[in-house]
Amino acid sequence: MSIQRIHSGPRMSDIVINGNNVHLSGMTAAKREGRSVADQTSDILKRIDELLADAGTSKEHLIQVNIWLSDITTFNEMNEVWDAWVLPGHTPARATVEARLALPDIKVEIQVLAALPG
Repeated sequence: MSIQRIHSGPRMSDIVINGNNVHLSGMTAAKREGRSVADQTSDILKRIDELLADAGTSKEHLIQVNIWLSDITTFNEMNEVWDAWVLPGHTPARATVEARLALPDIKVEIQVLAALPG
């Protein structure tokens, strides 16, 4: 089975396709300083839509999502944005935990596993 890497860099690839599985690396918001959890979540979900399209799939085909929050008390704020974005009837398996993230201004990180359609 071949492995396809899209948007690859020296450390990681944004997208790895293995068979019918599309793996996205952990995504954080590009603009973070002074931005709320809701703003960061919205930016990340927009980027996820773009990357899934680059891979030939969409959020309709989500399988699993992992979400890390720097402060679990922002869970409801993140979920307001998530709930408006995710497609009813196509919700993935999901875990959300609090974690110390790579940089102090990162409030949210989201990692996705999706399937290719068909």
